[in-house]
Formats: sequence, structure tokens, C-alpha cells
Amino acid sequence: MVTRRFVVGVMLVLSSSWVLAQAPAAKDPATDPDVLGAQRVFTAWAEGQLRFRGYPGMTVGVVAGERLVWARGFGSANVADKTPMTPQTKFRMASHSKLFTATAIMQLREQGRLRLEDPVSKYLTWFTVTPSAPDDPPITIEELLTHSSGLPREAADHWTSFNFPTRDELKALMPKRQAAFPPETRWKYSNLAYTLAGLVVEQVSGLSWADYVARNIYQPLGMVNSSVDQNVPGLAVGYGRRMPDGTRSIMPFVDARGMAAATGVTSTVDDMAKFVSAQFRSGPSGGDRILNTASLREMHRVHMMENNWSRGTGIGFAVSRNRDKVLVGHGGGYPGYITQTEIDLGARVGVIVLTNAQDGDASGIATQLMNTVGDAVAKATAKAPEKVKWNPAWSRFAGLYRGRGGDSHVVELNEKLVIINPEAATLDNQTELVPLGDGTFRFTAPAGGGVVGEIVRFVEENGQVVRMITGDSYVERVR
Repeated sequence: MVTRRFVVGVMLVLSSSWVLAQAPAAKDPATDPDVLGAQRVFTAWAEGQLRFRGYPGMTVGVVAGERLVWARGFGSANVADKTPMTPQTKFRMASHSKLFTATAIMQLREQGRLRLEDPVSKYLTWFTVTPSAPDDPPITIEELLTHSSGLPREAADHWTSFNFPTRDELKALMPKRQAAFPPETRWKYSNLAYTLAGLVVEQVSGLSWADYVARNIYQPLGMVNSSVDQNVPGLAVGYGRRMPDGTRSIMPFVDARGMAAATGVTSTVDDMAKFVSAQFRSGPSGGDRILNTASLREMHRVHMMENNWSRGTGIGFAVSRNRDKVLVGHGGGYPGYITQTEIDLGARVGVIVLTNAQDGDASGIATQLMNTVGDAVAKATAKAPEKVKWNPAWSRFAGLYRGRGGDSHVVELNEKLVIINPEAATLDNQTELVPLGDGTFRFTAPAGGGVVGEIVRFVEENGQVVRMITGDSYVERVR
């Protein structure tokens, strides 16, 4: 008999022994019972926070893909006249402004007008700062955006005096500043760095930072209620922290002036939901796709880690973990306002929390909002992956395989194949072989080592499985 060797996957395709299981349709999160229940739970808790912490008010929103699926105001935008909070109430967004500055830089980069690795001094010829050591390299644009420049946090005493510097005052200030660390040596948050990034945007675009953001971010996204450093109608009154006697002072309107790129944006839950939705879009930039896919991925991935590895920073975005989720977003603190946005890119869900109190725990509230309403929305909108129906004939792939590097044992579970290392001390790192529908499988694993994500296929000879190929390597079956 002539020996014939072939990949089993071809045989299975010809026999049509596999079918795709139909994935259930995603639910409408606006009417899903679990989402509505989560809203009630969060509402009861949020109302308690206002009562017991004495917060004047807050607004929250939950985004699913292209939709703001739930938004609600709690408490008052103005305690004196009991103006109710609504999703249209305006807030000083504070350091959320950095997301807009980073977006502007990435837009200019897409246009070939600057590079992230360019020295800041290429565009701001007046930029000089005393280095932390004589041999420090020049500070780059990317280092400004990732808080790895080593620059001081602030430009002056503006958080105490509320007197933010002008552009000209910033230029005069720079020769007097000294970097605390060399570039790229540690994460160090810096409003000064983002102020400089905003000035780069102005220099390259020929527009003021506020005009650039209005034309290239607000307008394409339809953010009609957002502005920069304007005491606009509908702005929530900002209140100071609660004092021991229970009182709160009313904070003045503060113009960030030359530091608008770090902290000058005003917006609403409705408008910020549009910015969150923009993070989920893919394809080339244009229209409401304010950045292309590659730029968004670059912004969302970690570029710099905090020294204790507790969190990271992308281009503009903070990157953190919440339970089993990796979140990107940003917070903000301004006289009388604390804000927070968190985005789960995998689930295409985002939450926004805006408070008008200096001690508002926007970050903690955002975590609870994500863990309740956000999680329920994620489950309601999740599309179950198409699964290949189990073929009992695949049981014959189970067995012991041996190569120079060690043994691999393919074990059949309940309509599933996994690979274990029989020489390992534990069973903690099982690899599932996910069927692809053509007789081949995908090698899956929680970590990125080995051939994770690559194709696994089996070879038969005279009706017997004799080899397992994983990626580009193979092992022979011994029993």
C-alpha cells in the first residue's frame, strides 16, 4: 500500500463534519433587565454618597460603542438655587484636557508635520531647561506626553494663587526651571510638560490651542457644549472641600491661560461620551474618526510604567487594571471640580463621572459605576464568538507527543482538547486548542510566550495520527 501523508484538516473540510454554532444576538443595553437593575443599585449607592459625604452633586454616564446608553445627574449644579444636575451640565474637565492635547499631537503626526521622537526644542526654539545631569539627552515630544520627561510638575504657584501663567510668562520661566530626573528614567506627572505639548501644537498648526481643539476635535465629534477657559452659561458651581463644620466655599472661575493644554477644557457627560466613542472606531482618519486605528492603538498602549508597576501611561491615556479589566482613561482636578473617565476597550464600554466638589471621589465612583452598570452593559452588548461544533472524531488527536524540548500531552475534556506538560509540577498552565472549523486549531494561552495565537494541526499516516504541528515546529506521537 502506498503511504500517504496529509493534514487531517483537509479531510475534515471535505467531509463537512463541522458547523458553526450561531452566536446569540446582543441585547439592547437600554432595556436589558440586568442593566436596569444595575442602574438602580448604583443610583441607591450614589444617592447615599451625596447624603453622607455632603457632595453638592455629580453627573454620570455609561457609553456602549457609539451610544450613551445611560446618563443621570445627582444633586445640584448650584446648591443655592437648587439647579438640578443633568447630563448637559458643564464642568471644568481639568486634566482630561491632556487627552485632547495628545490627540492633537497624534493628528499632526499622522499628517507628517512632526514626529514623537523629535526634540521639543525643534519646534519651541526658546525651550531651555536646566538638565538634572550634564549628559541628559534632549527632551522629546513623546516624553512630554508620557510623563517621562523628568520636568517639574508645575510652572508656578497657580494652584494656590489661581494665577496661571500666560504663554509669555511661561517662556520667561523656562530658563529658571531644572528637570528633576533625566528623561525616560521614571514616570513623573507634569502639567508643565503638557503645557509645552500644547505650545508645540500651536507652533506647528498656526492656531491657538483652543482653536485647534475646537476645529479638529470638538467639531468633528459634535461636541457642541465643550469649550476652553470660558465662563459659559450652564457651568456647574464648583465647591471646595467640606470643612469640619460641614460648610463648603464657592470656588471662583479660574482661567488656565497659558496652561490650557494641561487643564483648560470644559465639557459635559453628553460631549465626553462622544469622545469616548471615538476611541472605539477603526479605519483611516476622517470625519468623526479623528485618528486612524494605528494612532489610537499607540495612544492606548503602555509607554511608561510607574516605578512600582501599579499603573502605566500611554500617549495621554492612563492605563490601569480593575479586577480582570485593563482600562484606559484620565482623571482631573480643578478648583471645585473632580472628574474621571474609564474605558474598557475590549468590551467597548466607558464610564464618565463629573463632580462639582473639591473632595469628590470621581475615581472611586467611576470604579463602582464600571463594576455595576458598566459590567452589565458589557454583558448585554457582548457578542458570543462563533464556535465550531465539537466533532467526536477529534478524540483521536488525544495522546502523548514527544520532541527534543519535552513532552506534550493532548487530553480530551468535555468536548474540548487541551495540552498539558506532563513534566510540570502543576496543572496551572493548560493550553486549550480552540477549533477553527477547518480541522485546525488555535493555540491559546493566558501569557504571550510560545506559539500563542498560532495554528495547531495534526498529520495522519495510514489512518493513524503521527504528528502534531504547532506553528512551525512539530512533535511526534509516541502513544
